[in-house]
Amino acid sequence: MTRRIKTSASPNSRSRRSSEAPGSDRTQNQSRSKQTRKTRPNQRRTSKRRPQNPTAQDDSLTSFDGSERLQKILAAAGLGSRRGLEKRIEAGEIEVNGKTATIGATVSLGDKIAIDGRAWEVSASDTTHRTLIYHKPEGEVTTRSDPEGRKTVFDRLPRLKGQRWIAIGRLDINTAGLLLLTTDGELANQMMHPSGQVDREYLCRIRGAVSEEQIEQLRKGVMLEDGPGRFSDVVAGEVTGGHAWFTVAILEGRNREVRRLWEAVGAQVARLKRVRFGPVFLPARVRSGRYEELSAEDHRILREDVGLKAQARELVLIPIHRGHSSRSSSSNQR
Repeated sequence: MTRRIKTSASPNSRSRRSSEAPGSDRTQNQSRSKQTRKTRPNQRRTSKRRPQNPTAQDDSLTSFDGSERLQKILAAAGLGSRRGLEKRIEAGEIEVNGKTATIGATVSLGDKIAIDGRAWEVSASDTTHRTLIYHKPEGEVTTRSDPEGRKTVFDRLPRLKGQRWIAIGRLDINTAGLLLLTTDGELANQMMHPSGQVDREYLCRIRGAVSEEQIEQLRKGVMLEDGPGRFSDVVAGEVTGGHAWFTVAILEGRNREVRRLWEAVGAQVARLKRVRFGPVFLPARVRSGRYEELSAEDHRILREDVGLKAQARELVLIPIHRGHSSRSSSSNQR
């Protein structure tokens, strides 16, 4: 990625990280920042995917090549709950393009949907989304509800109407730090998918000393239960009070992967904190348990940096009036 999110551009975000790793000075932090940026292969890849011609980018907004589950788009239009609509699909009460819909059906731009004697055409519309930086404390889980009654990250977030917060990657209950949450499902999927090559940076406190051989192993890669894994960058800090401090970067987010990588070379994590996700750093001003909303411009940057169009679009339903086969045919008759 070639740009940093504005909200984290303050030098306070760097000083916060250096103060948490004892003995790290300004020179070390600058070196660490440079080395980390070198390990972002998606910087070069995504910059090629960005449109160079602003006019071409605007023209692209007139089309939409995605699809959506039938019950989801119907629910978004206020025609019932997803569960209730699934039952109606099973009962054969909904048609798509003149044929009875079945469970699992999807619709795309231009499809016609009929239900209860009324008809709609699937269209596309620009959508406004929101994205938050949340400073997750230890002890919270990244789920909407927990059977054990533990606190969840969603308990502290602002309420939404017609949308829902999606966590971009998870942090386990014992890991603190940066958690991105968005209403933009397309952005969340792109940032989490391994093909996006979006790196995450963590501050680690390791019990005892760590040898150069162990660090080299972590850079080259080790075999985990679910396949090989490696850190794309490892930067050592000082050893204090029987603990060694490190900043590591990783290009994927499998369950507890950072902890498991350290354990694979015989090291134990005493504390783990995520300080960056892609171009977004955790600002010093966002205290534990608090959140800060990104601007519309920052959201646009996030989308472009993972190869998406700057303006989010989603499928919507447009009523088809009696006597007209579609919105376009009605327009042509005028």
